[in-house]
Amino acid sequence: MKNKSKYGIIAVALTVSLFIFSCKKSFLSVQPTGVLGDAQMATPNGVREALIAAYSDLDGQYNPNGFNWQAQPDNWLYGSVCGGDAHKGSDPGDQADAYSVARFEGSASNGYFETKWQWVYDGISRSNLVLRLAARTNMGATEKADIIAQAHFLRGYYAFEARKMWNMVPWVDTAVTYSAGNYHVPNNKDIYPEIEADFQYAYQNLPGTQDAIGKANKWAAGAFLAKVYMFEKKFSNALPVLTDVIQNGTTSNGTKYALLPQFSMNFNFDFNNSSESVFAIQASLNDGANGYHGNVGDLLNYPYGNGAVTGCCGFFQPSIELVNSFRTDANGLPLLGGTLDQPAYDLPANAVKNDQGLASTDPFTPDQGNLDPRVDWTAGRRGIPYLDWGIDPGKDWIRNQASAGPYSPKKNVFYKSQIGTGGDNSQTQWAPLNAINYNLIRFAQVLLWAAECEVEAGDLNQAEVYVNMVRTRAANPAGFVMNGNAPAANYVISPYPLGWFILQGQDMARKAVHFEEKLEFAMEGQRFFDLVRWGEANAVMNQYFLYEGKFTGDVQGAKFTDPLNQYFPIPQQEIDLSSGTLVQRTGYR
Repeated sequence: MKNKSKYGIIAVALTVSLFIFSCKKSFLSVQPTGVLGDAQMATPNGVREALIAAYSDLDGQYNPNGFNWQAQPDNWLYGSVCGGDAHKGSDPGDQADAYSVARFEGSASNGYFETKWQWVYDGISRSNLVLRLAARTNMGATEKADIIAQAHFLRGYYAFEARKMWNMVPWVDTAVTYSAGNYHVPNNKDIYPEIEADFQYAYQNLPGTQDAIGKANKWAAGAFLAKVYMFEKKFSNALPVLTDVIQNGTTSNGTKYALLPQFSMNFNFDFNNSSESVFAIQASLNDGANGYHGNVGDLLNYPYGNGAVTGCCGFFQPSIELVNSFRTDANGLPLLGGTLDQPAYDLPANAVKNDQGLASTDPFTPDQGNLDPRVDWTAGRRGIPYLDWGIDPGKDWIRNQASAGPYSPKKNVFYKSQIGTGGDNSQTQWAPLNAINYNLIRFAQVLLWAAECEVEAGDLNQAEVYVNMVRTRAANPAGFVMNGNAPAANYVISPYPLGWFILQGQDMARKAVHFEEKLEFAMEGQRFFDLVRWGEANAVMNQYFLYEGKFTGDVQGAKFTDPLNQYFPIPQQEIDLSSGTLVQRTGYR
């Protein structure tokens, strides 16, 4: 589907060029084509096809004329790189706009911001089209109610992405249409109430189960509603919703939500749409779409170099600071000591040994100290098996070690044995794609959000229970990276001892929950947005730049400016098109 971007609002004349979600059977099983107006589409089939179009936008491919990796539904740049999980990677001059974003130097003319804006407002537009068409179409009452609730869910999701990125953004509902000439919508109010209302509507009106993979259900809507509450610090509102999801929530096919037995399964094509997947962006390959249904957002994010897993492109390299964060003490607990400005995991004594500055031919022995086993499913480290591709050789798989460090991304990478199903090097001729779903919310997040709420409510015991559910899964030896018959590193991890949260007090319990989220969701596009909502972005990011800049050139001299950099600049192109209706955030140009 290709729509016009006008004054920051996407104007719709429905162009149905729809995308299939998954190589597994889903409700996106037909690809109708054609260009039709609202009146022609106001039929039951037209409404259904418009809904498919609204879902199809989730992968960021709103414009089929090229791969739109800048849209990044998984927020690898905006959420992970800007949160200190990772470096932009590659060479500094490769994708220079991304380099500027990573250093919080991105201007309003940065093309990455424009692409992201066009994507989310295209998604909002498609969702509004479904609502307009459904309102004027005669169809079965049950199906119609379900479709309307799904459209509210999708509009809420796209609007939430905009709100997280830019703070003050236009709220676009069904009353805003290009043909009516009223597409100049100001960004002069907080749209959280409208986003809440969309997710609340979906939570109250969606069924608990759906007839196909990929459709939002009641529980996905509840999880997103709770997430919005978390961003608003409405913990007392979020907790009952999260509790409902934990106790009663199921996947769309009715499977009870549960943690997968092994952490790594969440990033494995073979376990797409698992019991832990609350809501996911579906992906597929070899389906006749020339790669456009694959995980395009991570198109650049693979090891690069001599004998590397794929042919491109060396972006999204885990940071040294992130890997250090997986150090554990003698009891298998994370290092929570130190201060916000000088955390314990950034002290030299706790650093994880790496091969920075070493050639792959130089002798090297991996770190022998205690480590959380999630580290080796999150970052590729020299001397450790890299999925089933062999032992990571270090520098030979790094495009520019001096610039962005010694580590490779891992969570988005397919297994060698899955070539042709879970991944493919030939889809674009120059870069690989994968068919690994991106989980927008997985059940582990629901548990840790509930832990946050319980800490704020003062029930530290229950918060500890939720955190320990996640840690106990991570400690499952069956889920360790193995080198032959032995664990690939010295994995030492344990749940918190019973009563630890109460003994340490609320402040330390809060710190423990936040840190668990850092570890569990590293490289998943969450970190920066969490730091902002916690009020920690300024201290954490400036400390990160100082620490990481000792080892890598790309972040040397970078600075986070508070409160300016809590949100990104509104794209200048959209401000220009709005004839002054949209107002830039003070401090940006």
